Amino acid sequence: MLKRVLVSVLVLVAVAAAAGYSMKTQLLLALVKYKSANEYATGPAREINWAQGPAKPTAEAGQRPPNIILIVADDLGYNDISTFGGGVAGGRVQTPHIDQLAAEGAVFTQSYSGAGTCAPSRAMMMTGRYPTRTGFEFTPTPSGMGGMVSSIAAAMDNGLPRGTYDAELEESKPPYETQGLPPEEVTVAEILRDKGYQTAHIGKWHLGRKNGMAPHEQGFDESLLMASGLYLPEDDPNVVNARLDFDPIDQFLWARLTYANSFNTGDEDRFEPGGYLTDYWTDESIKVIKANKNRPFFLYLAHWGTHTPLQATREDYEAVGDIKPHRLRVYAAMIRSLDRSVGRINAALEEEGLAGNTIVLFTSDNGGPGYLGLPEVNHPFRGWKISHFEGGIRVPLFIKWPAQIAAGTVSETPVAHIDMMPTLVAAAEASEPQGVEIDGANILPLIQREGQGAQGWDRETLFWQSGHYRVVRHGDWKLQVTGRPDKRWLFDLAEDPTEQNNLADSHPEKLSELMALLDEHQRSSRGPLYPPVTEMPIAIDKALDQRFEPGDEYIYWPN
Repeated sequence: MLKRVLVSVLVLVAVAAAAGYSMKTQLLLALVKYKSANEYATGPAREINWAQGPAKPTAEAGQRPPNIILIVADDLGYNDISTFGGGVAGGRVQTPHIDQLAAEGAVFTQSYSGAGTCAPSRAMMMTGRYPTRTGFEFTPTPSGMGGMVSSIAAAMDNGLPRGTYDAELEESKPPYETQGLPPEEVTVAEILRDKGYQTAHIGKWHLGRKNGMAPHEQGFDESLLMASGLYLPEDDPNVVNARLDFDPIDQFLWARLTYANSFNTGDEDRFEPGGYLTDYWTDESIKVIKANKNRPFFLYLAHWGTHTPLQATREDYEAVGDIKPHRLRVYAAMIRSLDRSVGRINAALEEEGLAGNTIVLFTSDNGGPGYLGLPEVNHPFRGWKISHFEGGIRVPLFIKWPAQIAAGTVSETPVAHIDMMPTLVAAAEASEPQGVEIDGANILPLIQREGQGAQGWDRETLFWQSGHYRVVRHGDWKLQVTGRPDKRWLFDLAEDPTEQNNLADSHPEKLSELMALLDEHQRSSRGPLYPPVTEMPIAIDKALDQRFEPGDEYIYWPN
């Protein structure tokens, strides 16, 4: 069998080498798909036997620590939810369940992701530490992705500058499965587990799968892991797909991804999920809630939605109506399923009598990407995922805790993903790890009934970094610095929240002040664990389906 596979691979490579570029790309993508399909055996769907808690409560309701549910969407645009007056397709598709969660708790109007891409943000949520401390600065990608995406992008006539790819550096890096958060980092799951919580992870992880980096090795008692990334098989009769031919990443994902989960393993022992991913993971989350209703639990529900590849159920696709273009309709259907998930989680808490003393948090790992070709996803903010403009890092953060947080609470204080860990540790009345520098802060005093609000809050500064692309927000001032192109963007967010007026030339003293903060932050950096192998150009004001023209602003994103 192995010999036949090797012969097929050699034949495909030879044909690709002799073919024209377009055909060569398609043949190489076919090779990626072939290898991916044969990389791991995937068994049929199976029942997950979640650990069952005690038959009776372990403590009186008023004496028991709060349950905690952290729901994280993937690549959700700020304008995709209707809480802030937006919604997909000009507001045609609302998000009533997410809106209800926001209305019943606290809304942070200036909440930020940890980075412009997913994995560093997720690491910051787990640890409360900047990537300059952990070294986990870039998003790991499967082997071959950097070269393939760079190659496809170079052949596209969209006006963007050329990207770069270092094949030798990629060859020298550890395997994808071992590019993760170092095991010596202390996660919020480890702290809560040691406090007596039952800890469960469902969905995406992206912080390593081997060598002590998998979720079940980083503090989670149980982990139902997204082992690949299709929401349903591509040919499932209940799925509606939308391919993005203008996006090199999308082309690679359709070739590379399969439909697979694993339970309490990294990549071994894969099996098919029990339905459309968003709905299936919600089903399993409700089982976790029911299994642990009589003891404190921490559930990290890390949705894949609404990340590409765009796949929706036919029922959701029909329900959102005749929206055009097709990709927007599929995307809207995916938003509908995500919103339904939040509603079902809250309904399960009510049914089990747990809603009053359960903290439910909802956020996204970063902003919506420009490679969707949907220009309104982050409205009114500039930029996309894979940038540090507000569109790339401004994300929703809603926290519901009826026992402690009054409905309708609003905080305008800037907060970020580094604050998740210390906030949840404080809520559980646990202790932060000794001898570890925590960059985040407990944000509960900003919103609790007996809290201090913004009074007594003294943090003024937040940082972001992706290689040469460094950003600081200090008070209402935000500075972005890139080495490629060599440029500075300085904005007064109090007067210009959508970053339209670059003040770098007109405010040299403020520029110098913020540059000093960036340099000081950089001096404490340990350097990246896994250096970037690509630098890709990202247009700031145009989606990827729109042609880039001379004079359009852009950045290069290292990864």
